Amino acid sequence: MKVAIIHYWLVAMRGGERVLERLLTLYPQADIFTHVYDPDAMSALIRSHKVTTSFIQKLPGATRRYQSYLPLMPLALEQFDLREYDLVIASEAGPAKGVITRPDALSLCYCHSPMRYIWDQYPVYRAQAGALTRMLMPMLSHKLRLWDTVSASRVDSFSSNSAFVRSRVRKFYGRDAEVIHPPVPVDDFAIGEPGDHYLWLSQLVPYKRPDLVVDAFNANGLPLLIVGDGPCAADIRKRAKGNIRFETRLNYAGLRDAYARARALIFTAEEDFGIVPVEAQASGRPVIAYGRGGALETVVDGSTGLFFYEQTADALNDAIRRFEGWLPGFEPEVAQEHARKFAPERFDEQFRAFVEQGIDRRFS
Repeated sequence: MKVAIIHYWLVAMRGGERVLERLLTLYPQADIFTHVYDPDAMSALIRSHKVTTSFIQKLPGATRRYQSYLPLMPLALEQFDLREYDLVIASEAGPAKGVITRPDALSLCYCHSPMRYIWDQYPVYRAQAGALTRMLMPMLSHKLRLWDTVSASRVDSFSSNSAFVRSRVRKFYGRDAEVIHPPVPVDDFAIGEPGDHYLWLSQLVPYKRPDLVVDAFNANGLPLLIVGDGPCAADIRKRAKGNIRFETRLNYAGLRDAYARARALIFTAEEDFGIVPVEAQASGRPVIAYGRGGALETVVDGSTGLFFYEQTADALNDAIRRFEGWLPGFEPEVAQEHARKFAPERFDEQFRAFVEQGIDRRFS
C-alpha cells in the first residue's frame, strides 16, 4: 500500500516526533504531510522522507508562530491531495486527522491528545493568553471544536497513547480508541549512582506546573534540579530559592546522567501519557507523581514510585516526606523491568495489529 502520515507540525523533536520516527520505521515508504516544517530541527530519519507542507508554511514566521495560525489549519488540511494513498495515518495532537481521503482508502488516527487548548485545558490556555488572543479565543475555539468533532467521523479507526486519552476521545468525539502506549527507548537508560537532589524535567509551560515544584522546594529547602525551557522560564527562575538550580537543556548523554543521578523524579503535570516517568524508571529511579492522567498507567504506586492527589505544594511535600521513609525499600531493578513494558518493540507489535484490524474491517 502507498502510505501517508499526517503530522500536525514539525518544529522540534518531542514525544510526538519520536512516535513519528517509529511509524516511519514501520512504514519506510511513507510520505509525510504537515502544516509547518523546520528541517534543521528534525532528525535525519524524518529529513530522509518526502515532506509536503500546507500553505501555513508560507505565512510570516510560520515555524515560530505556527500556533497563531491554528484557525486556518482545518482549511489547510483539506487542501492536501491524498488521492494516491491507500493508507493514511494521522498523528494527532494538533489538527491532523481532518484530511480528506479517497472513499476506499483506510484512514487511521493515532491520538496523542485531542487538542487540549480547545477542550479540557481551554480555561488554562485562555487565562495565560494575551489580551487580544483572550478576546478572540471564545469565537475561534468554538468553530474549531465543531470542526474537530465533525472531522472525527472521517477516521475509520482511532488508537490513543493512553487510557486517559482514550476516555477523552470518547468524551469529545464519541469514538472508541485502542490504547497503544508510545515507544520509549528504555534500553538507552541504565542504573547509576544516585545523588541527593531531586529532578524535575519538562517544558516550562503552565499546565506542566513548574510553579508547583518551585513552591514546594522553596518551602522544604531540599536540592532540586529543573531541566527545561519555555514561556514560564523567567518567572520560575525569579521565584526559585538557592536550593533550586536550572539547566535550560541537556544533550542525550547529559539527560541519561540526570535521570540516573536523581534521588527521584518529580512529576507535577496531568499528562496525556508522559514519557519522562518511564525514562526515569528505565534509569532505575523512582517517581513522585501527581496521581491523574497518564502517570496512573506508567507508575506503580508503592512499587516504582508514589502518588500525590492534589496539585498543591503541601500535597507534594507530604508525598516527599512519605517518600523519604519509603525509599529504603525501593528496588531499582523492579522499576527498570516495569519500564520495559513501554519498549519500542511492543509499540511496533500493537500498531501493526491495529493497522491489520483496520484493513480487515475496512475491506472485508
